[in-house]
Amino acid sequence: MSLSSILSADAIDNALKDCQAPDSFCPKKFFQLCGLNKKSPQDVKKVFGILDNDASGFVEEEELKFFLQRFSPGARVLTDKETKGFMCACDDDSDGKIGADEFQAMVLS
Repeated sequence: MSLSSILSADAIDNALKDCQAPDSFCPKKFFQLCGLNKKSPQDVKKVFGILDNDASGFVEEEELKFFLQRFSPGARVLTDKETKGFMCACDDDSDGKIGADEFQAMVLS
C-alpha cells in the first residue's frame, strides 16, 4: 500500500513544499497540509504501518529521519533537531519510540 492511496498526491506535494528548508518541519502542520488529520483512525493506522519500515510495531528515531521520504522518495531527510522534536511530540510514554496509538493521538488531536 502506498500513501497516495490514502492521501491525494497534490496534498502530499503541498505538505512537502512547506517544509523543504532544513529545520522547517512541523509535524502538526504537515498532518494538516497533507490532510492526514482529517482521515479516519483506520487510515492513520495504515499510514503508521507504512512509516514502520521494519514492521516492529513502533517507529524508532532512525525510521523517523526518513519520514518525508515515505511520502515522496525525493524528499529530504529530517534534521536531527526535527527528528528529536517529532519524537518528543509523539512519544507520550518516553520509551524512545512511537507506537501506533501515540502516532494516531498526535495526528488526530
